[in-house]
Amino acid sequence: MTAWYVYMVRCTDDSLYTGVATDIAARVATHNAGKGAKYTRGRRPVVLIYHEPQQDRGAALRRECAIKRLRPAAKLRLAGLSGEIG
Repeated sequence: MTAWYVYMVRCTDDSLYTGVATDIAARVATHNAGKGAKYTRGRRPVVLIYHEPQQDRGAALRRECAIKRLRPAAKLRLAGLSGEIG
């Protein structure tokens, strides 16, 4: 059974991107190579600030959706960070 993760990266413009992956290190490397999500291509390099394991892909996608609905300050608190976005 493949392990799935929800992850959050901070972009150079201080914006946050949330996604799902089975190999977080490889996914962050893909983002930084400019081959990841369209959103992160112009905001490189990205830095991993948070990840959490999920039972399966469906659970990871549901959690990703829940995190994306949070305000930026709540996302930073989730990641154990403080500060302002933007």
